[in-house]
Amino acid sequence: MKTNWRPKLGDKFIRRPRAKAHPLRRAIGSFGLFSAGYGNVGSSIYYALGLVALIALGATPIVLLIAGIFFIFTALSYAEGTAMMPEAGGSASFARRGFNDLFGSITGWALAFSYIVTIAISSYTAPAYLGYFWQPLTEPVTGTLAAMGIIFFLMCLNIIGVKQSSILNTFFALLDVITQIIIILLAILFIFAPHPEIFSHNVIGNWPSASGLILGIAIATLAYTGVETVSQLSEEARHPAITAPRALILLIAVVMILFSGISVAAFSTMTPTEMALEWARDPIAGIAYGLSIAIVPEEIATGLSSSPAGIIVITAFFGGILKLLPILVAVLATSILIIATNAGLMGISRLTFSLGRFQLIPLLFSRVHHKFETPYRAIILFSSVAILLLIPGFFKPETFVILGGLYVFGSLLAFSLAHASILRLRIRHPELSRPFKLRLNIKIKGYELPVTAILGLVFSSAIWLTIVTTQPYARWVGLGWMALGLITYFIFRHRKKLPLIRVAPEAKLPVD
Repeated sequence: MKTNWRPKLGDKFIRRPRAKAHPLRRAIGSFGLFSAGYGNVGSSIYYALGLVALIALGATPIVLLIAGIFFIFTALSYAEGTAMMPEAGGSASFARRGFNDLFGSITGWALAFSYIVTIAISSYTAPAYLGYFWQPLTEPVTGTLAAMGIIFFLMCLNIIGVKQSSILNTFFALLDVITQIIIILLAILFIFAPHPEIFSHNVIGNWPSASGLILGIAIATLAYTGVETVSQLSEEARHPAITAPRALILLIAVVMILFSGISVAAFSTMTPTEMALEWARDPIAGIAYGLSIAIVPEEIATGLSSSPAGIIVITAFFGGILKLLPILVAVLATSILIIATNAGLMGISRLTFSLGRFQLIPLLFSRVHHKFETPYRAIILFSSVAILLLIPGFFKPETFVILGGLYVFGSLLAFSLAHASILRLRIRHPELSRPFKLRLNIKIKGYELPVTAILGLVFSSAIWLTIVTTQPYARWVGLGWMALGLITYFIFRHRKKLPLIRVAPEAKLPVD
C-alpha cells in the first residue's frame, strides 16, 4: 500500500545500535603489529641460536637461512589469511572457515600448546641472562625456580588484567634492533672482515652429521615465531586488511637480515662447541663477551687516527661500548624474554576468547572474571601447564632441547594446518575478498593455488614428522596433549548437542 507520509525536519529517528561483532578497540597500526610480532621473534633469537648450535653445530647459519626461507612462506600464508579474516583466532579461524569446526579445534589446541611452550622456554632462558648479575641463576635448580616464579607473577598480573602497552613493545623492539645492529657491525667490521677464515673454519670444521643437519633445520624453526602474534592482534588493528600484511612483510625483512648477521657474528667470536657448551641458553651474551675479548680498542684507535688525542678518544669510545654491551644485552634480553612470556599469556587469553566464542572449547575455559573481566580459568590452567613443563629443568640437562622440540611440535602442526586452510579456502571459497592475495599461483582443476602455501605445507609437515619420529618426549607429550584436546572437544560438543564437525553458531561467553 502506498503512503504519502514524508518525514518533517523536526522528526527524530532513534535507532538502537547493533552489538558489534568485534568489541575490541581497533587502535594498533602497522608498526604496532610489527613490534608485537618482533617481540616474539626478537626474543627467540636470544635462545634459539644456542639451541640450534647444540644440534647443527657449524651448520647453524645455513640451517637458520633454510628455516628462514620457509618462514617467508608461512608469513605470506598468514598475510593472506589475516587480511581475509582479521580475527583473534589466527590460524584456528583459517581452519574453521576453510575446513570445519573439528579442524578449527585441532588447530586451536595446537596453538595453545605452542603458546604454553613459549611461556615455558622464554621464562626458562631469562634467568640465564640475569646470571650476569647473580651467577647462581645460571644453575639448574635456582634458574628453574626463578623461571617458575616469573610465570606465576605474570599469571597473577594477567588475571588482574594488566595490559601490555603497544608503546612499550615498540620501544623494546627498536632498542633490540639497534643493539643487534651494533653487535653485527662490531663483529663484521673488526673480526669477520679482517679474519674471514675464523668464520669459515668454525662452519666447515664443525659440520654436523646428516641427521644433525635435518634435526637442526627442524629446531631452527623455533627462531621464527611471531607470525601468529600479528594474526591474533589483527582484531585490534586499524585497517587490518592493509596493516597486517604490511607488518608481516616488514617482519620478514628485518628478521632475515638480523638473523643472518647475528649468526655470522656468533661464529666470528666463538666456536660452535663453545656456544653449545657454555652459552646455549644465553648465546647473545656469549657474542657480547666474545666481542669484548677479541676486539682491542687501542688497535682500532691506532688504525683510525694518528694523533694522540684522537687515539685517546677513539679508545675510550670503543672501550665504553665493549664494557656496556654485556650489561645492555643482559638487561635487554631479560626484559624481552619476560615480555615474550607475558605475550604468550596474553595470546592464550585472546585465543581462548576466540575458541570459546565459536564453541571449539568448553565455555568453562572462557569464563570471564566478574571484576577483572579476564578469562582467569584459562590463564591459571595454561600457566600451570607451563610450570609443569619446567619440572625437568631441576634434574635434566637436556631440558632446553626438550622444550625446543615441544614448541616445534605445536607450532609446526598449526603452521601446516594454516597452509592447508589457505589452499582449502582458495578451492572452497574463491569468491571471498582477498585484500592481500598471494601471487605465483598454479592452476589445478581451475583453482588458483599459491606455490608458497604448497611448499610451506610440505616443509612444515615434513619438519613436524621429523620431530615426532626423532624426539620421544615431544612425541608423547605433544600427542597426549592433542588427544586430550580431541576428547575434550568431542565430550563438550556431544553434551551441548552440537554437530561434531559442522560449524556451530557463536556463543555468548559466560561471566562468573
